Amino acid sequence: MPGSTTDHRRAIAERNVEAILDAAEALLEARRDPSIAAVAAAAGVSRVTVYAHFPTREALLEAVVARTVRRATRTLEAAEPDAGAPADALERIVAAGWSELERHEAVARAASEQIAADVRLRAHETAFLPIRRLVERGQGEGAFRTDLPADWLVAALFALMHAAADEVRAERLDPAKAPQVLTSSLHRLFAAD
Repeated sequence: MPGSTTDHRRAIAERNVEAILDAAEALLEARRDPSIAAVAAAAGVSRVTVYAHFPTREALLEAVVARTVRRATRTLEAAEPDAGAPADALERIVAAGWSELERHEAVARAASEQIAADVRLRAHETAFLPIRRLVERGQGEGAFRTDLPADWLVAALFALMHAAADEVRAERLDPAKAPQVLTSSLHRLFAAD
C-alpha cells in the first residue's frame, strides 16, 4: 500500500503543477498579472499549494516559459531540421518557430519583460539543439556560412524571431508577412558566400 499512496500523491502533485502552469499561462494570455494568489484562484488550488511547487512568482514564470519552450522544441523537431537541403529546412524551422511564437505570444512577452536574460537563455537551450544541428549540417555541406560560429547563427535566428514578434506587437510589421521577412533575412544571414 505505501507505494500506491506515493503514486497517488505524485499524480495529484503532477496534476496540480499542470493546473498551476495552465492558469498562469491563461492569465498571461488575458494580460492579467499572474500573481501567486491569482494563479491559485484560477487553478483551483490554495496559495500554499502553488508555493509548494513554485517558491516565487519568478520561479513560476520560469516554469511556464520552460514548458512552452519544450512544446516549441517538439514543433521544431517535427519540422525535420535534419532532412532535405539546409535552406529548405531553415524555411521549415522559421515557419514552425513563428507559429509557436505567435501561439504563445503572451508567454514570450512576459519572458522578455519579466525574466532575466540568463534565465531565458537557459530555458531556450533545448530549442537551440535542433537549430544548432541544422546550422552545423548546413555549414558542413557548404550551404551556410562558416566565417561565423554556429552558436552565433543560432542566437541570431532566435533574436530575429523575437525581434519580429516585437515589431508585430508594435504594429510595424504585418503578422502575415513576418515569416517571409524572417526567412528572407535569415537566408541572407546564413548563406555561404
